[in-house]
Amino acid sequence: MVYSGSGLIGYGRLIIVKHNDKYLSAYGHNASLLVKEGESIKKGQRIATMGEGPERKPRLHFEIRRNG
Repeated sequence: MVYSGSGLIGYGRLIIVKHNDKYLSAYGHNASLLVKEGESIKKGQRIATMGEGPERKPRLHFEIRRNG
């Protein structure tokens, strides 16, 4: 786990997972975060609960990032 928090504007509660030296995945607009920064996670583990976007509709922001 690389990041878990709400310090990046526009993403709400955000989790960023480092998969290897090349790939990260980002999950934004969560209602609650179930893991903490620095924690190891396993395949299939729940990391957050889905939240709402700015328009108060269910929303999940998902990204795969290559090289940051």
